[in-house]
Amino acid sequence: MDCYTDEWRRTKPDLTVYLPGGPDSRDSENQHLLVVPTPERTFLAFWTQATRENAPDQRCVLSRSEDQGETWSEPIEIAGPATDGRIASWGFPVVVPYTGRVYFFYNKNVGVEDVREDTTGECRYRWSDDDGRTWSDEHGTVEIRASALSHPNPEVPPSWICYQVPIMTPEGAVLAGFTRWASRAVAGDVGLFELDSEVWFLRFENILTAEDPMALKVSTWPHGAHALRVPRPDDQSVSVAQEPSIQPLPDGRLICVMRTLTGSIWFALSGDDGRSWDDPRPLRYCPGGPEINQPIAPCPLYRLRDGRYLLVFHNNDGTAHGGSGPADYRLNRRPAFIATGRYIDDPDHPIIFGRPREIMDSAGVPVGPNDRTEVATYTSFFEFEGRRYLWYPDRKHFLLGRIVRGSDVQDWAH
Repeated sequence: MDCYTDEWRRTKPDLTVYLPGGPDSRDSENQHLLVVPTPERTFLAFWTQATRENAPDQRCVLSRSEDQGETWSEPIEIAGPATDGRIASWGFPVVVPYTGRVYFFYNKNVGVEDVREDTTGECRYRWSDDDGRTWSDEHGTVEIRASALSHPNPEVPPSWICYQVPIMTPEGAVLAGFTRWASRAVAGDVGLFELDSEVWFLRFENILTAEDPMALKVSTWPHGAHALRVPRPDDQSVSVAQEPSIQPLPDGRLICVMRTLTGSIWFALSGDDGRSWDDPRPLRYCPGGPEINQPIAPCPLYRLRDGRYLLVFHNNDGTAHGGSGPADYRLNRRPAFIATGRYIDDPDHPIIFGRPREIMDSAGVPVGPNDRTEVATYTSFFEFEGRRYLWYPDRKHFLLGRIVRGSDVQDWAH
């Protein structure tokens, strides 16, 4: 593919989804890349695109590949300002394996800004019954139940994002973890990391069996006024628990990992299919071992078909490259590492991880409209026909893919 710069080659990608037309153009900010395969062997790539993050032209776009990621169609806007002038962001797909129907859910701003314009919105959705070629009109909304963090006016939408593809639970539901921020009407006019944030869950009870796409049953978990919380180190009254990823465990439980402001990844466990969760605590390389360091950046956990786990993270407590702490995202979201984990029979810490392995780096070279250096944030992953695909934004500018080879996950060979 042609690009205005060769900088996209720095991370040595195997596949190229999208390259922007310029360093500061309408397509310069490309983030939150979720790629999924369909039963017809098509790869669908969804992402949030804008001139700059949270710009008035921010939208959700879609590109299709019918040759397993080698070439991609020109992206089309699937949600955003083209229809009504209101931005759309942070979309996530659900593919129904039995029918091939594809749902796409997203945060749709409706003219109200509470925390940020791209997080304050309704959960709207569209669907496709022809492998992503054509889509229904916009429908909605999926109700997100109010909590103690919600605006006292029920007409104000929640502030939320979901950043990973939902999983199928052991009971056959579909579970999406999401971040919820406290309304400024509750917390006051403070900075983003001074607002309460909690990890919540949308449980799609019948999405895999519903013939009528307008008859979805969706519940918000857990019950109660609060969900998963992780205290700020400097203010225990404020929670910063964000961007969850969920995976099933062989014992029937679910594990949820999340980013925090502590300099480490935290996790929680559910024994009832995601309805309730125990208290979050630091994720370690082994029970009682060292914590897995991470700035406040995405750190998804993926499950391999052979039963092992793949953790994608940045392997530092926020001070890498001179960073001042976990929130110093311009410096500490690089390089990207993976660690391979395996299940162990432990009631409190059921995964043990091998040593971290660096997989890519931006070398700190800034690109794009905001001069970002981060790499492999807001990724997605799947296995298809014997290959492991990791899809990643490079500096929220280039959208790329990497084949995860056996040598990359050689720790804990199956």
